[in-house]
Amino acid sequence: MRATLIYGAGDVRVENVPDPKLVEPTDAVVRVLRACICGSDLWPYGSRPATGQGDRIGHEFLGVIEETGSEVSGLVPGDVVVAPFAYADNTCEHCRTGLQTSCPHGGFFGAAGADGGQGEAVRVPFAQGTLVKLPVGEDSELLPSLVTLADVFPTGHHCAVTAGVRPGTAVTVIGDGAVGLSAVLAAKRLGAERIILMGRHAERTALGREFGATDVVAERGEEGVARVRELAGGFGTPAVLECVGALAALETALAVARDGGTVSRVGAPQYTQAPLGFGVFGRNITLTGGIAPVRAYIEELLPDVLDGVVRPGRVFDRTVGLDEVPDGYRAMAAREALKVLVRP
Repeated sequence: MRATLIYGAGDVRVENVPDPKLVEPTDAVVRVLRACICGSDLWPYGSRPATGQGDRIGHEFLGVIEETGSEVSGLVPGDVVVAPFAYADNTCEHCRTGLQTSCPHGGFFGAAGADGGQGEAVRVPFAQGTLVKLPVGEDSELLPSLVTLADVFPTGHHCAVTAGVRPGTAVTVIGDGAVGLSAVLAAKRLGAERIILMGRHAERTALGREFGATDVVAERGEEGVARVRELAGGFGTPAVLECVGALAALETALAVARDGGTVSRVGAPQYTQAPLGFGVFGRNITLTGGIAPVRAYIEELLPDVLDGVVRPGRVFDRTVGLDEVPDGYRAMAAREALKVLVRP
């Protein structure tokens, strides 16, 4: 079969790889209907050292079950399913508390030898605990929105939930990428009254307004901080959603948070030290968030996607076939595309 491999910075190829097969009785093989390129895929695309052997990449996909292991129940060939970006047994202590990303038996698609989602098919470990059956057909118009349940929409939701967003909350969202826009949508769904989106790409922030942003701040740095504080009564907002992962974004998030407020970060951090000295300590700022346990949120978010209450698939502004995936990476890296949908 064909699948995407990364060999180094800027070097993504679609090549023939062995067909996935059942290895454990808890496995399933899923034929991919839709996959996508994640903003976090751009980090290795921009910096991975070159190697002679490529590695599978991609962690967002939905598809049709082709085969299941003997210990898989509740799922049968022909079922349309979505896979969260982390596979897990969904029975351990961490999983039972909704933290499937910490499952000691789990892992991540497209990492540590696991199949990547940007291919024709995927072997899914712990299929019964990982996959969520979708009540749609293979040709459903909802597939673009449903595949966002693999990562980007629940990640935005995780950011909003951990920041304490509730009806009447004022929120600042930092970043107008797909996760940032998903966080806007999630905050609106949770009842936020005011949503300030910090972003400088007009087409993206326009979609952010349609998703629920009440204000857009294009300025950055001290000027951007001053503008957010001005919009928020001079004090900043009690909830801040950091959806970028850069140190400058975290610094901005801490600066626009109201004293006593909460900053949730879900952007994959590209730093090892953070400005959490006495200044932040003295303001009683709570820092939370982290990698989203997507599996814990899918059933909660699914009904609103099926009913069209939310349409998170609008973040896709380009669709490519499998052989065009390298072009999709180039487009996202050049900021010519917000998020790329893949149809193998």
